[in-house]
Amino acid sequence: MEPSSYDVKIWETRKMKRKKGTTYNVRWKVGTEVQSKTFPTKALAESYRSELRSAANRGEAFSLISGIPVSWLKKEEVSWYAFVCKYLDEHWKGVSANHRKDRARILTDATEALWKKEAGKPNGNLIRNALQRWSYNTGHRDSERPPEIEAVIHWIEQNTVDLRALENPSVVRAVLTRVSQRKDGTPVAAASAVKARRVLSHALDYAVECGHLPANPLSLVKWKAPRVSRELDRTSVPNPHQVRSLVDAIADQKPSGPRLKAFFSTLYLTGLRPEEAVNLKWKDVHLPQRSWEPQAQQWCDPDPAEDWGDIVVREVAPDVGKRWTDSGHQRDRRQPKGRAQNETRTVPCPPQLSRMLRQHRDEFGEGPDGLVFFGVHGRQLATCVYRLAWNRARREVLTEAQQEGPLARVPYDLRRACVSTWLNEGISPAQVAAWAGHSQEVLLRVYAKCIDGNEERDKRRGASGFEGF
Repeated sequence: MEPSSYDVKIWETRKMKRKKGTTYNVRWKVGTEVQSKTFPTKALAESYRSELRSAANRGEAFSLISGIPVSWLKKEEVSWYAFVCKYLDEHWKGVSANHRKDRARILTDATEALWKKEAGKPNGNLIRNALQRWSYNTGHRDSERPPEIEAVIHWIEQNTVDLRALENPSVVRAVLTRVSQRKDGTPVAAASAVKARRVLSHALDYAVECGHLPANPLSLVKWKAPRVSRELDRTSVPNPHQVRSLVDAIADQKPSGPRLKAFFSTLYLTGLRPEEAVNLKWKDVHLPQRSWEPQAQQWCDPDPAEDWGDIVVREVAPDVGKRWTDSGHQRDRRQPKGRAQNETRTVPCPPQLSRMLRQHRDEFGEGPDGLVFFGVHGRQLATCVYRLAWNRARREVLTEAQQEGPLARVPYDLRRACVSTWLNEGISPAQVAAWAGHSQEVLLRVYAKCIDGNEERDKRRGASGFEGF
């Protein structure tokens, strides 16, 4: 046990002006030994000083070697690996499966920068597999593991640095660099880098909360967030002719194509996200009723001008993987994005889609649990099925140059095309935001170019309102 003393004196924080910039110094004395620690900001220095004073006021013993409270030493004796497991366990419940998966991936990246040694390190892919599928997955950490994974985890347990190592700015910078890169060393997208730092910061805030660290060490490192472009890339948005060609090409694919025609049309004509459409149920599709025509002796669709329906978005089902969901199913079940529990949004169903959905129901009926869209084997539509169909149609319809570019690269681009069309047609941004499930702020930022292009039209409309003046 380290020698300790209760004789502690803590001085005021000192401001230190130097050529390389201003720093702030915390000084205190344990017994006869003067201790000090320097911080780049006053807030960090005061926070550290406050922690020291709190420990002294509680009558805690301070180490005569390190100068810090003995209780800190005990709490800090935890490896990065053990801490991450504890952090993920504490923050597992109440979090979406997608966020669980992202956290595990980002903290796996961070772990790769925090080895004690390289000697004897297992294969990198095995390490990532062991961490993401087992150790950093609360639901599966204690499940049966293959022998090779067991051996890898045993090595990891012994060879990640102590959490205190992150008080060193160079270590923190190395971690930030790693989480901002892909496995091959190339930079990740700007939005991914910002998200990775946010996850890392949240974990380190928890380390401070647990008393393992005196302050979040990320504050010690100057890190400029990459500029994240939020504006829509208009070259990714297909025009109506291109959408029609893509959907027709999909409809010709066997065996899934005919039932996917209405699925992709729904994304385009209502702006639903794919994870919203795959979970759409007939009880939430409200279409005008057909009428009986005695002379023709058949049921007829309503007049196109009056054939407007509504679609209620009640629950989404993102495809995350059964290892990350509470239910053990491939898809998670969540409230719509940006909505509170049990909150819904209503989207207009135009006449073109109303007719198509009726035909879809006539031909394929209802899926399990009343689903509108489902696979040929009677199960909920799988992501791989509609992505494969989309990619195949893209190869058939688009030129080689278009295939290499961003045009209609993913089915989500149909939603972007829909929202762009609504705005270009002069529908108010507030209404479009409500239909799309965006806040107005996000809508105006992402789709600004779609609105800017209508300035002359809007001027004429504005002037017409003052006629007669």
